[in-house]
Amino acid sequence: MNNALNLIGRLLLAALFLPAGLAKLSGFEGTVGYITSVGLPMPTVAAAAALALEVLGSVALIVGFQTRIVAAVFAVFTLVASIFFHAFWAAAPEQAFVQQLLFFKNIGVIGGLLVLVSSGAGAWSIDAKKEAE
Repeated sequence: MNNALNLIGRLLLAALFLPAGLAKLSGFEGTVGYITSVGLPMPTVAAAAALALEVLGSVALIVGFQTRIVAAVFAVFTLVASIFFHAFWAAAPEQAFVQQLLFFKNIGVIGGLLVLVSSGAGAWSIDAKKEAE
């Protein structure tokens, strides 16, 4: 049962990141503009890095490849993105509630990612197959 739940957890986490990465691919200039709007440096590089992480990292989570590392990188990425893009403490009053919900949703996602860092991918993964060799 643990391996099935681990796989389902990996799939559900990937279901959050993969569509976001694919949306960046189809709306790259809009992503660059959004990153620019919050004042981050090198917005084109940041957008490309986020796109690559979200797509490639999602695939890695799905198949269970380098799961602990990928989950740790996603946790840091999600924390940084939450601070810059869901800063409810600095949002206009009419936007603060939604930004706060998104921020704390991401905190929960980080928690799930950290559990994955701790537990690894489980038996149904490339990581487990490599360990068995």
